[in-house]
Amino acid sequence: MASLAWLSTWYKIPELRRRMLFTLALLAVFRVGAFVTTPGVDRNAMRQYVASQSGSLLGFFNLFSGGALSNLSIFALGVMPYISASIILQLLGMVYKPVDELRKEGEAGRRKIDQYTRYGTVALSAFQGFSIAKFIEGLSGSEGGVAVVNHPGLGFELMTVLTLTTGTAFLMWLGEQITERGIGNGISLIIQAGIVVGVPRYVGDYFAQNEGDIRPLTAAAVVGILVGSVAFVAFFENARRLIPIVYSRRQVSRRVYGGQTAHLPLKINTSGVIPPIFASSLLMFPATLASLNIPGMDVLQDIVNRGDWVFNVGYGLLIIFFCFFYTNVVFKPIDVAENLKKQQANIPGIRPGKQTAEYIDHIMQRITFAGAIYCAAICVIPSVLGGFIRVPITFGGTTIMIVVGVALDTIAQIESHMLKRSYDGLAGPGAGHVRGRRLAAAG
Repeated sequence: MASLAWLSTWYKIPELRRRMLFTLALLAVFRVGAFVTTPGVDRNAMRQYVASQSGSLLGFFNLFSGGALSNLSIFALGVMPYISASIILQLLGMVYKPVDELRKEGEAGRRKIDQYTRYGTVALSAFQGFSIAKFIEGLSGSEGGVAVVNHPGLGFELMTVLTLTTGTAFLMWLGEQITERGIGNGISLIIQAGIVVGVPRYVGDYFAQNEGDIRPLTAAAVVGILVGSVAFVAFFENARRLIPIVYSRRQVSRRVYGGQTAHLPLKINTSGVIPPIFASSLLMFPATLASLNIPGMDVLQDIVNRGDWVFNVGYGLLIIFFCFFYTNVVFKPIDVAENLKKQQANIPGIRPGKQTAEYIDHIMQRITFAGAIYCAAICVIPSVLGGFIRVPITFGGTTIMIVVGVALDTIAQIESHMLKRSYDGLAGPGAGHVRGRRLAAAG
């Protein structure tokens, strides 16, 4: 309970209170924009079509966007183009040396990479916006119902591309503002907000579909699956493999430093929620190509939308692959070994340098296997169990991973702010100002 003490004390810290209120205000702007429909689209017809696809990936991405896709709002693309652009640049750093050199240049290089990410986000948003425009031009709300697009054609396509690209760019700016001036990671919080607001709608749809026959045992089974998934995710997201390290003794003047023991923590799931998101995006790609009338894509789209064992096996294998792939991209054992060597630290029984890098890499591959199995299991098993009890669990493992992971990171940031405040309190009120005046006087 001590870790949740911030719930009753956060408002007492002015800076933390401002940051949290600022974050909530920008998330409210995101929710308002989710109901602003793109020009030329019949919102009711689009809602009917998305509702008919609730068991497919289209329904999953609608939940992912907080219902923005069913309204075809200006935020229908969400922040997925930004995430895709970030991943592409990270992968590009493996094969394109200038990008890798930018990453090593510190703050200046990071800003340059952020700029390239923004350009890539705009390009991907324009492509996806055009694909969506072509796709919905031939749709209707229900069989023989009203068309989704009132006046299809080049004008509608250009307007849709401009609207959706601008909406994604605005969301990207909102996320950066939250990260800089609010609390938590802005992009992650926008994704989490889109997911969480869909939960009441999912519960309402379940009761509406089963009016008069609620089946308490089935409802209890669904709640049990969700609660168990949350506990499972929280356990693995906090899991660490601790490697013991020892700092060498060194003498500076008359003082002796080092000789202390510590641990190098390695996360079981280093890749986070990137593999499920990337695998989902890849599985959505056939639908994008099918909208462009590319031969053979309709067959792949039917397999993906069917959601049977073929889809689940393919989805799980893709997640496992991307767990290993992304971990090898972002985690460099050679860099870790070099940093330990610079700090005059070593792993007991392991020589510094190459042998240390090989040892860390060996451990990392083993724990990544466990993390990959965990990611695949949490993303596939809830939907499989939902099919077994004949209840489609739209709020599945991927969304639970995102919600729980973002919540844990945000709570950690809040607690770090409170811990910093407590240290300032121990120093006494105005201690920082007094120290500053003394330094100025000494100058």
